[in-house]
Parts: sequence; structure tokens; C-alpha cells
Amino acid sequence: MPATKALKPRQRLGKYRIERRLGVGGFAAVYRAFDTIEGRSVALKVPHGEWIDDETLDLFRREVRLTAVLDHPNILPLKNAQFIDDHFVIATPLGTETLAERLKRRITTQKVLDYIRQLLDAVACAHRHRVIHCDIKPDNVIVFPGDRIRLADFGIARVAQRTVMASGSGTVGYLAPEQALGRPSVRSDVFSIGLLCYRMLTGSVPEWPFDWPPEGIERLDAKAHPAFVRFLRKSMRVRQQQRYANAIEMREAFGRLATAKRLVAPARRRAR
Repeated sequence: MPATKALKPRQRLGKYRIERRLGVGGFAAVYRAFDTIEGRSVALKVPHGEWIDDETLDLFRREVRLTAVLDHPNILPLKNAQFIDDHFVIATPLGTETLAERLKRRITTQKVLDYIRQLLDAVACAHRHRVIHCDIKPDNVIVFPGDRIRLADFGIARVAQRTVMASGSGTVGYLAPEQALGRPSVRSDVFSIGLLCYRMLTGSVPEWPFDWPPEGIERLDAKAHPAFVRFLRKSMRVRQQQRYANAIEMREAFGRLATAKRLVAPARRRAR
């Protein structure tokens, strides 16, 4: 399929009217569009034409069916996925911003912990249904009014990663070591969650080989209870057998820490 041309404001794709482009990545461009039938704005993800072939479409169909069962308030649902005017279009609800954009502004520790809880709820739901996300990162977490977050790109992420990384243009980012080698598992999602939590609390992402203590540990120690620091360290272990078995187990561990009030650093340490 030929390369996809950028869509222009006011251009029509079926019932959708393009408003503006929100961003572009190695696999797709994302647009804000208006659904002229439902009367509301939506997000449209339009994969670049060079990535769309029969094999990729088969992967999309399989992943969409697999993720259709993920009905959860912290998972972004697919509203539509179809060809419109030679463009493959994936429509989802429109949030206010991505977590990547939100993290550019000051954020409280309590708000970060609330985001972590919501993220763990989302991925635990997926793991119960034996679905691996494969690309948990700030750009794939969408913030909605009321500070609700919804994890996006279930299914899409796996197809995009398989397609783009096969071309040699993928990056490690928040990927677990075994996933970067093409062997993802539910423990790979655990690793990515740990890195994202670390990023939210310290402002930095540990770089390979993820030695402990990583950059930013002083900021983490100042904010987090020692038990919560150990929780993050376990999730970020290089050997996947040493991590939590899945996000369900990780969510349960987080809940126990919250109940025991062992998430936030003691006031004395925070002051220092």
C-alpha cells in the first residue's frame, strides 16, 4: 500500500471530519476529528500506508477480537476500525492529553500514586484475560476529565511493535530486555509499569543495563516509603523470573502497601 499522505483540517473520512493532527510516530499519525453522526470529537489513529498489508490486517483483526473483551474504566476502547477512502482508520474516545504531556507540568506524589493504581487496575484486567499490552509508556496513557487515565492501544501496540521493530527502526524505550529481543510476556508489562512509575516519581527513566540504584534514586527515596522502593525494584528486575508474575500480583502487592500506609516516605525523610 502506498505511503499515507497527511490528513488536512476539514478533510472528510466517511462520517469523520478532521480537526487537527495531534501527533505522529513511526507507525501511525493521530488526529482529532469530529464524528458528524454522534456529534462528538474522537481520536483517529491512521497507520502509515507502508505498514498496512494483508498480514498486518490479519494481525489487527485477531488483536481487535482479543481485546474486545477488555471492558474496563481504565482501558481505552476501540470505537471503530475500518478502511475509509483508502485509509485504515482506528477510532477511539478523545481524552484531554497524554500522560507524557501531563508529566511536563508539576504533579503531586498523591496524584502519581493514584495514576499508578489506575494503571495497575487496567493491566491486571488485561492479564486476567491473557492479553499482553506490549507497549506501556506515557504516550499510550490518556488522561480524561476528573484525572481518570485510560491505557490505550491494546492490540494496536502489539501489531505496531511487531511491524516497526521488524524493520529495524524500533527503540528500547520502556521495553523489557526480553521483549526487545522479541520474546514478550506478561512480566514484560510488569517491567514497563515499573519504569513508568519510576519516571513519574523521579522525572527520569533508567537506561540500560538498568543497574540498581539507577539515576534519580535520591528523588525516589525522598518521596517513597522504603517498602515501595523495594516494590519498584522488584518490578524492574532484569531477569523476568525475579519480577512479579503478572500485573495481578503487582496490583495486589500495591494494595497491601496502600493499606499499610507504606507508599509515601515518612514526613521526616520528605522534609530532609
